[in-house]
Amino acid sequence: MSDRIVIDRLPGGVAHVQLVRTDKMNALDPEMFNGLNAAAESLAQDKSLRAVVISGQGKAFCAGLDMGSFHKMKEGGEPTSAKDLSVRTHGLANAAQNVSVAWRSLPVPVIAAVHGVAFGGGLQVALGADIRLVTADAKLSVMEIKWGLVPDMGGMPRLRSLCRDDVARELTYTGRIVSGTEAVALGLATRVEADPVAAALDMAHAIAGKNPDAIRAGKRLLNASEDVGVSTGELLLAESVEQQALIGTANQAEAVKANMDKRAPVFADPA
Repeated sequence: MSDRIVIDRLPGGVAHVQLVRTDKMNALDPEMFNGLNAAAESLAQDKSLRAVVISGQGKAFCAGLDMGSFHKMKEGGEPTSAKDLSVRTHGLANAAQNVSVAWRSLPVPVIAAVHGVAFGGGLQVALGADIRLVTADAKLSVMEIKWGLVPDMGGMPRLRSLCRDDVARELTYTGRIVSGTEAVALGLATRVEADPVAAALDMAHAIAGKNPDAIRAGKRLLNASEDVGVSTGELLLAESVEQQALIGTANQAEAVKANMDKRAPVFADPA
């Protein structure tokens, strides 16, 4: 995609998105914002896509905002293209928020593999994923308060759903650094893995072997369940609508037949 992002297309519809600004611990500068957004946009158009892994090369997942480019951004440079951060450029989000929100919006599961550090905006990128696998000694922080700022890259909706309210407040107010092990206990991460990239790729390939229509429907339902305005009745109806749309389709029938025949299924790309 750029000199900041590499996408490896793997067999079975798995894509591995890698941050490759290793000399700066993959810190977020305007080019990194643009690269992440372009990667998400490209993947969203791929009907053969089944699952995505996002990771950082080098010593870290992402060290957060490159403060050397902060003043450039404030003066109206990328990624916002405007001094007014309230301008929506990507649906409900601005361009900076989209580097987190885009992974939530992608129709397939996204797995973040976190090692080293995930600070500030780097943590918010990871929070946009469906699942976060971390090393025990990884360091994560809602670090914006260190710079006199608040999290503003799409992380707030995810903190709200992943952590207890008081935990989210403590992390936001203090900027305290937590280990990967504590992150799992607090809800920021899914589980600890010695090699999160390998584990994430294994999980992605396992997901890629399931009915892609059902996987996408499941993600839509899970995303809807996080929306504060969605009532129980609306979510129950959404379950029924998604299920009815799946029953009897070619891919659903193939899932049944493959199980009966004790073989690997062969699914068609979603329409």
